[in-house]
Amino acid sequence: MTIKSSAQSDTSLLQTAPPRLTTQLAKPWHYRRNGRYYLRFRPRNQTAGVFTISLRTTDRTIAMEISSNIQRALAYFHLGNPEATWDELKTRLLAITQECLEVTHGDIGSDLTHSEFYREMYGALKEFSKQGTLSLAQTRALSIGQSVMAAANARLEGRPGALVTIIDKINHIQPIDRGNDARLSLSVGAPQDPLSWDELSSLYMAEHSINLKGSSGKAAITAHTVIGRAFTAIGVTDLRVHTREDMAALRAKLLEGRKASTVNNLLAKLRAVMTWAVRAEKLAKQHTDKLKLTKGADSERVTFTREQVVTLMTHAHALPSASWERWTLSLLAVTGARIGEISYLTKADIKQSAGLWCIDINEDEDGKSIKNKHSKRLVPLVDGALEFNLSEFLEAVQAGALPSDHGIQPDKASKRLNQMVKDVLGNSKGENQTLHSLRHHLISSMQEAGVPVAFAQAAAGQSSGTIAYDNYGSGAPIQRVYEAIKQGLLGNLTGIEGKAQ
Repeated sequence: MTIKSSAQSDTSLLQTAPPRLTTQLAKPWHYRRNGRYYLRFRPRNQTAGVFTISLRTTDRTIAMEISSNIQRALAYFHLGNPEATWDELKTRLLAITQECLEVTHGDIGSDLTHSEFYREMYGALKEFSKQGTLSLAQTRALSIGQSVMAAANARLEGRPGALVTIIDKINHIQPIDRGNDARLSLSVGAPQDPLSWDELSSLYMAEHSINLKGSSGKAAITAHTVIGRAFTAIGVTDLRVHTREDMAALRAKLLEGRKASTVNNLLAKLRAVMTWAVRAEKLAKQHTDKLKLTKGADSERVTFTREQVVTLMTHAHALPSASWERWTLSLLAVTGARIGEISYLTKADIKQSAGLWCIDINEDEDGKSIKNKHSKRLVPLVDGALEFNLSEFLEAVQAGALPSDHGIQPDKASKRLNQMVKDVLGNSKGENQTLHSLRHHLISSMQEAGVPVAFAQAAAGQSSGTIAYDNYGSGAPIQRVYEAIKQGLLGNLTGIEGKAQ
């Protein structure tokens, strides 16, 4: 194929020295205005064609790094040549896209290098697009270049569809009439080529993945994949022209074989992407408002009864003291923590505060992940609650009985313990009862015992609109949370049943 030969002849994306600009530029000029750094370009031996880019920082080191990335991106995408034709830019774009599609992935170190490079190029192209005057061909290439870098990162995550879509798009774009190739302000936006869900999702993740950690990032990718398949099934290939009827059809397709609560979660992910797309001027409008289902959408997860929890704790006590399953199950029951929060605990996270032994749920180390900012907390351990033996637990921690000591990740811990719950409870386990029902049991127990909602939320790591916990973890507040858990688990409760709150 001519594409492949072009890809072979062009400089590799990850070579040490970037390719040279096709149009020789005079030495870039950096200057400051009101404290901020700017980068100015002009073709060599010419006074026309000058354009300036704000580096949007007052820090010189950061400014020089951004400047270097922008110049590198200009070279890779041939954007430094104001006279470049669409055919020239198209050849380069196809070569880059083809190379991104052919790179072998699977090695962690190599994948990280590629991911960082793609993000660097995406950021540089985005920065370049904020200012300057480009030809129609350059504007189009700039827009597609951003999509290519976002799609390349999506392929790293196992989603190659966006790259394939981009290749098809480039091949079908009509040549630009040089007579009508007027200079465009980038604020007007790029030519309105078709925009698929895969491409839009890739662009969204390129900007937001830095804020999505661990399981949250994986969940977003999974949801986006499901949504993409639904769009394909209903025949929506260009979101620039989508309608309200398309969104209703998508919702109906997502409902096939799924519960209303699951569909609502998917619709929330959809709306986040579409709302961002309008703000980022990728779409002129979006039609996802008020798609959420109301009938049958309540959570169907049911809390465990006290009798069921006692049965599970009795089983846990019978396991070896060095068993990570024993102490993970016990901690889930007496703290109401999430399985991921317990899985990431280390010896250093078992500590004393205000004279009370607690687990410190945080993301202070690489590899740790919490759901949101409210999840960061200390949860006191109540000795004797549900027959929990604090001294035995502390001894086991020193002996290496935490799941992290055994390299157990949240997904493995969840799978193993959910099976254990099923085996131990047998026919008494309800269809909608899972390991997470232990969390709901503690929350429901505190509610039934009359614990103020603010302290129950503090123990569970949930947001509260009524109280601020700026001093949570020291002094009286941690004592109040300890009393809340103690009141919930040691109160005179015969059973907690019903829907999770």
